[in-house]
Amino acid sequence: MILRTLGRAYGAAAAWRRRWYARDPERRRRLASPVVSIGNLRVGGSGKTPLVEHVARLLAREGHRPAVLSRGYGRRDVRAGVTVVSDGTRVVAGLDEAGDEPLMLARALAGVPVLVCEDRYLAGRLAERAFGATVHVLDDGFQHFQLERTVDLLVVDESDLTDRPMPDGRLREALAAAVAADAVLVDAGYDAAADRIGRGMHVAQAFRVTRTSGAPRTVPARDTVVVPTGARVFAVSGIARPERFYADLTAVGWQVVETMTFRDHYRYGARDVARIAAAARASAAAIVLTTDKDAVRFEACALGDLPLAAVPLVAGIEPADAFRAWLLARVPAQHPESPGESPIPNPESLLPRW
Repeated sequence: MILRTLGRAYGAAAAWRRRWYARDPERRRRLASPVVSIGNLRVGGSGKTPLVEHVARLLAREGHRPAVLSRGYGRRDVRAGVTVVSDGTRVVAGLDEAGDEPLMLARALAGVPVLVCEDRYLAGRLAERAFGATVHVLDDGFQHFQLERTVDLLVVDESDLTDRPMPDGRLREALAAAVAADAVLVDAGYDAAADRIGRGMHVAQAFRVTRTSGAPRTVPARDTVVVPTGARVFAVSGIARPERFYADLTAVGWQVVETMTFRDHYRYGARDVARIAAAARASAAAIVLTTDKDAVRFEACALGDLPLAAVPLVAGIEPADAFRAWLLARVPAQHPESPGESPIPNPESLLPRW
């Protein structure tokens, strides 16, 4: 009863905050280039990061110069102003300065700047001035009311329909807030299920999220490694919903003989590596598999002879052609030399101003 009461109070406060910004649009700051926000209702574990990567790639293919704007949750070295994780040509910040998810995005998205700051407006201004960004992909932006957005994409699944606001449940806002989204991206097995969940959230436009496992890559060398179907694997993860990762490994055809789970954003150390190695040997596993997000944190410690590989999660949005047309109708494709300010040859020269 106490948790239910607290959950109602939390939900009411979150709803008031959303209404406060909605009553006066001038309370939101506007960037020169359009903003595509990808967010969720639930705390953690919705699979936003691979979708940020997917949308950024889609926009880049259509002639945009996208930049990813992130809060950088979990970073240890929080500096004043904007931290450039990637300038589009190289990764220029480490795990402590960037956080695990922005660093993972920076490594995956060649040609796309990734910037971290509590104030995403500041990050966006720098992306436009220094890197000529023609569109921004706002990571985890559904509750970031301070910044005006062109498109609000909300990542959901069926369990959100029956969940409740924190601390009674895992929702950051009551389910009624979903109506503010332009479209929901639904983790569902087929299109009809995605449409049904969208209707349950009173959002007219729904697309279906697909997830596939990519080829494993060694950590830290990032070389592709062949793990035969049926191989005995030891799985380790420090993410919000580890059971999905373990299920994905089984779906590929690997035999998951044992798992070891840590909390989300966990920072691995020498003792953890020793425990994992000992457990993997005891299980007679051929290799230890982890997530891309975990891999950037494993690289911060010595792995010794631990045979470790990361299995990337590749996200898609279906129907692909329909989603592309829908998004580009709201964020028109641009030729690389058109609108937006030209990149500044030495973007680092701007950093002290922010």
